[in-house]
Amino acid sequence: MNDKSLRDLRVETPTSGGERPRVEFPCDYPIKIVGDAAPDFEQVVIEIVEQHAPGVDRATINAVDSRNGRFRSVRVTITATGHDQLEALFASLKATGRVHMVV
Repeated sequence: MNDKSLRDLRVETPTSGGERPRVEFPCDYPIKIVGDAAPDFEQVVIEIVEQHAPGVDRATINAVDSRNGRFRSVRVTITATGHDQLEALFASLKATGRVHMVV
């Protein structure tokens, strides 16, 4: 059995040289947003995403219920313009009280 724990590859971690990996903006940035399954969850999430990243291609949005139907995940790819935009987007999603996780 492998004792190494998994790590989130999206979180910037220091490299062996002590420098953090850099994301070059603007870039396509995939996001997965998870919350309780509700009829309007996807719409609420997309409205918030659109406020921070206008022009999301709605044809590329993918929403899926969990196996037991308790949770719903919405995958969307935005054009990220910078860290400030991403932080504001994540804060707005969290402020809804309906989002459990953003990956």
